[in-house]
Amino acid sequence: MRSFLALLLIPALALAPAACRPKPEGTVDVVVIGGEPKLVDPAQGPLAAPDAVLLENVAQGLVRFDSTGNIVGGLAERWNVSDDGLSYIFRVAATEWPDGRKVNAQQVARLLKREIAPRSRNPLKDTLGAVEDIVAMTDRVIEIRLLAPRPNLLAVLAQPEFAILRDGRLGSGPFEPAATRGPHGELRLAREVAGPDEEAARREEVLLSAAAAAEAVRAFAAGVSDLVLGGTITDLPYAQRVKLPRGSLRFDPASGLLGLVPVQPGGTLDKPEIRRLLSQAIDRGALINALSVPGLAARATLLEPGLDGIPPPAAPAWLGTAIDDRRPALVADANRLFGKTKPTIRVALPDGPGADLLFQELARDWGALGLTVERVATDAAADFRLIDEVAPSTSPAWFVRHFRCEAAPVCDPQIDQLLEAARASQVPAQRYALIVQAAGRIDDAQLFLPIAAPVRWSLVAARISGFAGNRFARHTLTDLEQKPGNGD
Repeated sequence: MRSFLALLLIPALALAPAACRPKPEGTVDVVVIGGEPKLVDPAQGPLAAPDAVLLENVAQGLVRFDSTGNIVGGLAERWNVSDDGLSYIFRVAATEWPDGRKVNAQQVARLLKREIAPRSRNPLKDTLGAVEDIVAMTDRVIEIRLLAPRPNLLAVLAQPEFAILRDGRLGSGPFEPAATRGPHGELRLAREVAGPDEEAARREEVLLSAAAAAEAVRAFAAGVSDLVLGGTITDLPYAQRVKLPRGSLRFDPASGLLGLVPVQPGGTLDKPEIRRLLSQAIDRGALINALSVPGLAARATLLEPGLDGIPPPAAPAWLGTAIDDRRPALVADANRLFGKTKPTIRVALPDGPGADLLFQELARDWGALGLTVERVATDAAADFRLIDEVAPSTSPAWFVRHFRCEAAPVCDPQIDQLLEAARASQVPAQRYALIVQAAGRIDDAQLFLPIAAPVRWSLVAARISGFAGNRFARHTLTDLEQKPGNGD
């Protein structure tokens, strides 16, 4: 693990794929869309995609995801859950930090508590709001005590936001990272996987870099890289415009939020009936057809099917009516609400051809009502912003808590009251009922204009047999060349 210390002496790594760079036999070349991967403390704020991939592979949490999205042991070699669901006890594996010091439960408990402390900016800390305490019971045993049952706790703990990073720079694996001497400062990740019985250990090596989406797609198409991760709706057209090996473009069945959030309280558009009009005017089917993502479906409710403890939400009746049939009534409503002087709607969107496509659809659909649509930068003043996030678990609470008054500029205080009551409830059925009630208020007031599920895509070479799509869109770099179920 000493090579990891050498990595820390390099202030910046310009990570980009290059067609001429050599790679050892058997090394898998992985490119993540975005800026250079860095070891970032999640308590400092949201993680970029390359940082998340690096963290979850060199600084595992108590548990982690395997190649199929299932939860497996990380720092914890095993765990038990009490019958009432209020206590999770983890046994920490006998392992060491890169500097040779032993990992102990006291360190891990302290680091986890830091991630959910009031001063933490960890974007997922609110998902652990039911945690009463994190206690080291012995040097190798940790207990997480809850105020109320949370069946999704393990899925949240497996996220890179809860990677265990000591001193902001030391992780416990599963990979050991080292800087390379390549012209682009790639990171080499390596690990030894013990073989069964008397078989020799298997060595895995990954060459990890990052690049802009267009460059990453070109490198993959040229056969330079084996795996591209981190694709979103914003950059999807780059992958669709290039001739790729058959079956290499893969989509995750991702769960989460993709839609527009109002951000101007008290403005011209800050009326539920106006937001309902705008939502109904979006031709979601046309956008989904243009994206050509298998299985992607239009959504007009905050919650989605398949969440814990709640029935599938009922889609509003208007969603089943063709846009051409509902548009005349929408035009009449626009004339009634706005009169002759219709406002300009500013929509903040990221750069990228997928975002261009979304803007074109909105400009056409809202333009049909006589409205002008203006695109602005993501940090500019706007009426609506795009939210594009994958859910970290199957809990419906994650969806609703995005719209607390603490988090959303346009909000309903009664939603906060319902959520606080749900968090305190010891009865799961009551808790879920309160969450559904809060979600209904969000839908009624159109505090969120849903479009579909998040789009997450990857490029996967034929040699990568250990890759599988999953609802969390998390992809470990372990066992990439092992068929699912054959890894450690």
